[in-house]
Amino acid sequence: MPPALRINAVAFVSASNAPILVRTFVDGGDDLKYHYLAHTSLDVIEERIAQPKFNECYLGLLFSMEDVAVYGFMTPLKLKIVVALALTDTVVRDADVVLIFKAFHTAYMRSISNPFLRVHASPESSALVDPSPALLTEANADARKVTAFKRRVDDVARSVLGHDNILE
Repeated sequence: MPPALRINAVAFVSASNAPILVRTFVDGGDDLKYHYLAHTSLDVIEERIAQPKFNECYLGLLFSMEDVAVYGFMTPLKLKIVVALALTDTVVRDADVVLIFKAFHTAYMRSISNPFLRVHASPESSALVDPSPALLTEANADARKVTAFKRRVDDVARSVLGHDNILE
């Protein structure tokens, strides 16, 4: 049986390139590194979508750096999901990575489409232009929605890893 993929971090970035959530799953809490990787990947994503034949959500391997391989995914509504996988000697199949992205996207969609949780964004804010950051930043949203979203993201990572070694 091949070893499972190891997700080091996942980042959700809005259409306006504002980070919605950067969640790390490694010991040591090197959050700044994964924020940097998420922002660096935005440049690569912009280059990929500028190509004339761009028509897929899955962007593939964006780049490798140190001990991680960074993959990208962009929804039709321009939500960008970036996953940092630990580099190993095993072959990473694109089909496996696409399934991970679809699971993360489903977790995001389920979190923002809950009609029973109120959003505390003001009408004059940018929520009308790009609602996703206003819905999920802790300053503007109900804390339960952010917690539920983090829990769903953790559940996806836990299912990929195959065990409960997810940092709280």
